Amino acid sequence: MDQNTPQSQSAIVIIGSGLAGYTVIREIRKLNKTVPITLVTREPGYFYSKPMLSTALASKKEVGQLVSTSQDDMASQLEITVIGKTEVASIDTSTQIISTSKGPLAYGKLVMALGADQIRLPLEGDAANEVLTVNDLEDYAKFRQAIEGKKKVAILGAGLIGCEFANDLALGAYEVDVIDLAPQALGRLLPKAAALELQGKLSDAGVRWHLDTTVQSIHRNGNELHITLANGHSIQSEVFLSAVGLRPRLDLAKAAGLRTGKGIQVNRQLETSAKNVYALGDCAEIEGQVLPYVMPIMQAARALAPTLIGNPTTLSYPAMPIMVKTPALATIVSPPANDASGNWKITLVEGGLEARFESADGKLLGFVLMGSATAQRGSLTKELPAILQ
Repeated sequence: MDQNTPQSQSAIVIIGSGLAGYTVIREIRKLNKTVPITLVTREPGYFYSKPMLSTALASKKEVGQLVSTSQDDMASQLEITVIGKTEVASIDTSTQIISTSKGPLAYGKLVMALGADQIRLPLEGDAANEVLTVNDLEDYAKFRQAIEGKKKVAILGAGLIGCEFANDLALGAYEVDVIDLAPQALGRLLPKAAALELQGKLSDAGVRWHLDTTVQSIHRNGNELHITLANGHSIQSEVFLSAVGLRPRLDLAKAAGLRTGKGIQVNRQLETSAKNVYALGDCAEIEGQVLPYVMPIMQAARALAPTLIGNPTTLSYPAMPIMVKTPALATIVSPPANDASGNWKITLVEGGLEARFESADGKLLGFVLMGSATAQRGSLTKELPAILQ
C-alpha cells in the first residue's frame, strides 16, 4: 500500500465490514460519489445481515445463502477499495497512518466500526473448550456444522441472542435448554409479567428453562456433554452455545491512546478523543450509552456521513424500539432509560400483552408490546421521549 499519495492522505478509511461500516459507506456515497474510501476488515469483506444468524434455521437458509453481496460486488457497487482478511495492528493518530497485516495505510478520516466480541465466561470441566459462540458468519458456519445430525443444544444466556437462538433451534426440532443466572428471560428488557409470557410461549415450542442458576462445569461423556448447574441439577446435551452478551472491542483504541469506557468514547459528532478518528456501532459509547442494535447504527451512520465529508452533523437518537425475533411470540421493546423513574403497567389483551412504563405524572417512558399488541408500535413510539435530543 502506498500511504503517501495526496489521494490517500484525503481518503476515508473504515475499519470493519459489518452493518456499521457498510452503512456509513452507503450514506457517504449518497452525498459524495468520488471521495476515496478504503474498507479494511478481518473478514472477507462480503456483506451479510448479522441479525439473520439467529433466524436462519427456521427460514431454511444455508450458511452460504446468508451472504447477500460478495466482496468484489460491494467494492464495485460502492466504488471503494476493500482490503479483506486483514488485521489492523495499530493506529498512529499523529501521522494518521494505520499499520495492517498487509502494510501501512494513511487516512484523512478514520472510522472505527469494530463491533463487539461475545463475552466468554470461564467454565470448568474437560469440555469447556467445546463451548461455541456465534458473533459472525464464520462462527455461525462452525455452529451449523456442530449441530448437524444432533438433536440437543444447551444455551447459556437468556438475553436477546439466547432467546432468538432458542426459538430458532426449537423450530428446527432441536431439544433446547436455556440457562441463565437471572430469574427471567430478557432480564434487562422486560418486566416480569412480559418475561413470563415469552417464557411460556417458548416452553410451548419445546424450550426448557433453567433460571436463577449458572453452569458449574461441563464434561464430555461419550457423545454427550454433561452440564452440571450451580443448583445441583444437570443437563445432558450435545452442543453448548454461549450467548451471555457482548463486549465492545477496545484494544485497538486503547493502544492508540483513545478515551474508552464501556466503549470507545465519542462526542455527538461521533469523533473520538483523537482528531479525525471516529467510531460508531457496537464499539462506540456516546454519552454513557452503548446501543448494540440496528436502528442506532442506522441513525449514527446517517449523522456521520456528512461529518466525514465536511458538514459536521450532530447525532440525535429518537425512540428506537427493538424487535425481538421470537416467532413464538412477536415482541417489540422500547426500554425506559436506566435512570427513568416510574412503574410498569401491564394489560393483557386478546392475543397479546401491553406493558407501559409510565412516570408518576403518566408520561410514557418505555413499553413492551407482545402478540396482537405489536400493532400499537407506531402510535406508542410517537409518545416516547427521544433517547438523545
